[in-house]
Amino acid sequence: MTTDAARYDDRGDVPLGGYAALASVFAAGAGGFALLARRRGVRLPREVPPWDVVLLGAATYKASRLLAKDKITSFLRAPFTHRAEDGEASEVTDEPRGTGLRLAVGDLVSCPFCIAAWAAGALMCSYAAAPRFTRLVSGGFGALTVADWLQYAWTLTQQQAEN
Repeated sequence: MTTDAARYDDRGDVPLGGYAALASVFAAGAGGFALLARRRGVRLPREVPPWDVVLLGAATYKASRLLAKDKITSFLRAPFTHRAEDGEASEVTDEPRGTGLRLAVGDLVSCPFCIAAWAAGALMCSYAAAPRFTRLVSGGFGALTVADWLQYAWTLTQQQAEN
């Protein structure tokens, strides 16, 4: 008998059930937040100003890189991934391990693009409930993003000066 995963990718190693479970957790979390916010009388902002979108975007970028690639957060990924190689700066490349849900979580936590949706979701829920606090946290992540770019610019400048 051919499994859905085998029909999906010709190898059968895509954890479709695990992905479905994670998508369900995400949707349940968003729905749970919406219900709780409504019950507590949280008033959603009428709009999200463009500056806040940029700030939240920078924060989402940095939070996802920290979670998926930083050496310091390896302990969070370790149950679901193994270290494949060291990267530039403090980043590493982890690869998912296991099967089923464990593999699906490994895919999620080792991919900054994948975890970014979760980081953005958490930041948007926080923004709806506590915009000033979220701007402060996002400002911190934004500052880290700018600092990273400055570090890379400095390194590039040094390398060009040495050549």
